[in-house]
Amino acid sequence: MLAAAGSGQRLGAGGPKAFVEVAGRPMIEWALEALRAARSVDRIVVATPPGEDALAAELGVEGVTGGEHRSESVLAALELVDGEVAVVHDAARPLLTAELVDQVVDRLLTDESLAAAIAAAPVTDTVKRAGADRLVSETLDRSELWSVQTPQAFRVAALLPALEAGDLERATDDAMLVEERGGAVAIVPSSPENMKITTKLDLRLAELLLSDRA
Repeated sequence: MLAAAGSGQRLGAGGPKAFVEVAGRPMIEWALEALRAARSVDRIVVATPPGEDALAAELGVEGVTGGEHRSESVLAALELVDGEVAVVHDAARPLLTAELVDQVVDRLLTDESLAAAIAAAPVTDTVKRAGADRLVSETLDRSELWSVQTPQAFRVAALLPALEAGDLERATDDAMLVEERGGAVAIVPSSPENMKITTKLDLRLAELLLSDRA
């Protein structure tokens, strides 16, 4: 499933972020191309912004109206899924590859003890913890830190109850809700190039990286 209900406010897009043009195509089309090419994906559901239901039909995929918060959109899309495994990806990550999709699914399926497998890149910056006073209280060991991305592959039996019972407004990703219920989550190493577009600077960088694929 593809989460594409973001407003694009921080990007200054003036409309749904997933439909901002990047390297000559709407951002969402790049992610859809990768999902369609992945051998592990047989059905795609797109969560679109409220009032934009026609956008999914224009893209040739199933659509569902997304929620105010990201995980609400995922829950709405998940209710249309009838399989045992679901892959969640953010449309705001247009540099997705089919290979990465298949890697997270394969990692999940090779270990029955896992509830999820998620793409993530190693943290390369030094990270410090500080309180409201902005005084450093701790320097974290970056060898143990990962910057979480999507795609994320879940067993539906673990994800659905986590979404139904979780604080969806607080959740920054769906895997944290699964973790909070005791589900085991594995990391699949990914490249920092699988970036999320949030700012105009991100958009310019994605333009450069995607120009080779256009």
